[in-house]
Amino acid sequence: MIRNLTNRIILIVVILALALWIDLTPEIKLINPVNDETLFSQNVEPRLGLDLQGGLQVLLEADIPEDQQIDPESLNLARDIVQQRTDALGVNENVIQIAGDRRIVGEFPGLEDTESVLAIIQQTGLLEFVDTGDFSPEEGSVLVTDYSPTGEPITSSNPDEIVYHTIMTGGELSAVTVAPDSIGGSYQISFTLTSEGTKIFADHTGKNSGKFLTILLDKQVISAPVIREPITGGQGSISGNFTADSANAFAVQLRYGSLPVPLKVVETRIIGPTLGADSLDKSVKAGLIGMAIVALFMIIYYRMPGLAAVISILTYALISFAIFKWFHFTLTLPGIAGFLLSTGSALDANILIFERIKEELRNGRNIVQALDLGWTRAWSSIRDSNLSAIITAVILFWFGSSFGATIVKGFSLTLALGVIISLFTAIYITRTILALLINSFKPKNLETWFGL
Repeated sequence: MIRNLTNRIILIVVILALALWIDLTPEIKLINPVNDETLFSQNVEPRLGLDLQGGLQVLLEADIPEDQQIDPESLNLARDIVQQRTDALGVNENVIQIAGDRRIVGEFPGLEDTESVLAIIQQTGLLEFVDTGDFSPEEGSVLVTDYSPTGEPITSSNPDEIVYHTIMTGGELSAVTVAPDSIGGSYQISFTLTSEGTKIFADHTGKNSGKFLTILLDKQVISAPVIREPITGGQGSISGNFTADSANAFAVQLRYGSLPVPLKVVETRIIGPTLGADSLDKSVKAGLIGMAIVALFMIIYYRMPGLAAVISILTYALISFAIFKWFHFTLTLPGIAGFLLSTGSALDANILIFERIKEELRNGRNIVQALDLGWTRAWSSIRDSNLSAIITAVILFWFGSSFGATIVKGFSLTLALGVIISLFTAIYITRTILALLINSFKPKNLETWFGL
C-alpha cells in the first residue's frame, strides 16, 4: 500500500514538473552537457486565435451565378489551394474552411498586410502560353483565348475581336522559382516543365521562330517575349516588372495551380488586438473568481476531500495549459470557455466520489474501505456523464467543421480535451492526494475531517 502510494506520488510530481516547465517557458530546450549542442528544441509559445490577438477574417464566395451548381470536390480543391497559397506567403496559423455549399471562410490571426493576402486569394491563377503571332500586346492588356477549364468552346461577343490560341497552361509546370533578373535589378520567375509540357513547348518554339509567345495570367498579359530559337530543355523564365514581393506572389499562384472555382470577397472583418486583449483579461479574471469561489465551497463543505479536490483541479489546469502549448492548440475565447466548463466536469466527478465515501462511512466502513468502495461505486456514474460530454463535443466539432463555425470547433475541442484530462485527475490524482493526506494526518474525528 505504502509502496504503491509512493510510486503514485513520484509520477504526479514528475507530471507536475513537466507541466510547470512547459507552462512557464516559451521554449523547451535540452542541451548536451558535454559539448553544449542542442539535443532537442520545441517552441511552446501559446497560440492565440483571431479573437485574442486580432487579424483578418474574410468570407469568400464562388463568383458564379446563384443557380449554377458547384461540385463539392472543386470547392474542396479551391480551399486547399487558398490554404497552400497563404501558407507559402508566410501567413502563419491561418484557418481556411468551407462554409455551406459555395462559401469559404478564412481566418488570419495577427495578419497586418491584408491587401496582398486578399489579392492572392481572389486571383484565379490561370497561366496561359498564347500564340499571338506577329502581334506584341501591351503588358497589362486583356486578351481573349480559346482555352476554357470546362472544355466549352470560347467565342467572342465582338466579331472583330481576335480569339488567340492557347498553346498550354500552367498545369504543365513542374517547378517554379524566383530569381533576380540580371538586367535592371528586377525579378523573374524561372520554371521547369513536365515531360508533356516540354514536348509541346519544343514543338511550338521550333515552328514559330521570330513570333511572339505571350504569357497571360487570368487573361491579362504578363509579358510577350519573342521566340529566338527552339526551347527544347523544358526550362524557361517569365520576365516583367516584378518586385521581390510580386514575383513571390506570382510564383505561389503558379506553384499551387489555378482555382477551379473563381472566388470573390463577400465580407472582411479586421479585429484589433486591443479588443482581444481586453476580452482575454476579463475572461481570465472571471475564471479565477469562479475557481476561487468553487474552491472555498469544496473546502468548507467537504473538508479534507475538498482540499484534495482543489489541489487536483489546480493540477488539472496546469496539465491542460501545458498540453495546449505543446501541441500548439489555438486558444480562442470560446475555447477558454470550454476549458472553464470542463473544470465543472472534474469537480462533478470528485463530488460523486466524495458523496459515495460519506455514505460508506455512515454505514460503518473504516476509512480505507470507504475510499475503495467510494471510487468503485462512483465510477459507473462518472464514466457515463463524461462519455456523454465527449459525445456532445464530437457532435459540436463535426458541426463546426461542416459549416465553417470555427468558434464552435474551438469550444468543442477544449471541452473534450478538458473532460479527458479531468477524468485522469479525478480518478488518479485526487485519490492519491487524499490517501497522502489521510496517511499524514491520520484523522480520528471523521465528522470534522469529512463533513459528515
